[in-house]
Amino acid sequence: MQRFTIHDLAAIIDARAASGGDASYTRKLLDKGPAHCARKLGEEAVETIIAAVEKDRHHLIAEGADLMFHFLVLLKASGVTLQDVEAVLAQRTAISGLEEKAARNRD
Repeated sequence: MQRFTIHDLAAIIDARAASGGDASYTRKLLDKGPAHCARKLGEEAVETIIAAVEKDRHHLIAEGADLMFHFLVLLKASGVTLQDVEAVLAQRTAISGLEEKAARNRD
């Protein structure tokens, strides 16, 4: 079995965004706009946090998957690509996390 990546998920979201009709949950989310997608992401974030606090590994994995999906849907709804986010991560990881955070606080 080939490894499934976040890039694979982003490609699936792109494909479903291009589709029409009521058959796609992704398309329905996108049709409701970025604000709705952001609220869904928030819900999933809270559910992920609860799973972590409760030390429920299975639930944390499932909610983490939902969180990643909804984050990518929000990016799509907002016209931001995964590559845009990766570029910022690449810049940030070029220096230590403490240095990067201090630099952000000065900006």
